[in-house]
Amino acid sequence: MSVAQAAPNASRGGSSRWLLLGSLALNLFFIGIAISALIRTPPPSSWDRNVFVRFERMAATLPPPDAEVLMSQITADRPAIEAAQTNYRAAQQTFRDALRAEPFDAEALRSAMAQSRAARQTYDESIQNAIAVTAAKMSSAGRQGVADWPPRRRSTSNQR
Repeated sequence: MSVAQAAPNASRGGSSRWLLLGSLALNLFFIGIAISALIRTPPPSSWDRNVFVRFERMAATLPPPDAEVLMSQITADRPAIEAAQTNYRAAQQTFRDALRAEPFDAEALRSAMAQSRAARQTYDESIQNAIAVTAAKMSSAGRQGVADWPPRRRSTSNQR
């Protein structure tokens, strides 16, 4: 065998090694990206626009008897909370419509803002009333769980 015949085989073997190493490096790179994406993905938020979903998530973190008390009170107050929530969402839409109106009317916007504030206060009061009534029936551990909601929040007494 001559040197000329051996040279092409040697260069092919060397290039296939580089190709194999390059492929391995790319695979490791993409696996690293996938792992970092999994690690960095934040946990799902405990906040949901629907207040009833938030109450269900809250109840899931409470002792079972307290969760039962919470959900029965929310069920009893549901019509009032839903009505307040519907009024608040409608007031928000009126606010947005006033901002988009052509020609723009600043006084109509101020009026929509006032309606939105009042509707938000009524909505907050309906939720807070349900929590106050429920808290009076809960154990200390249940009240602590509500105070620490969402679960990653620490109470101020634990931070001192």
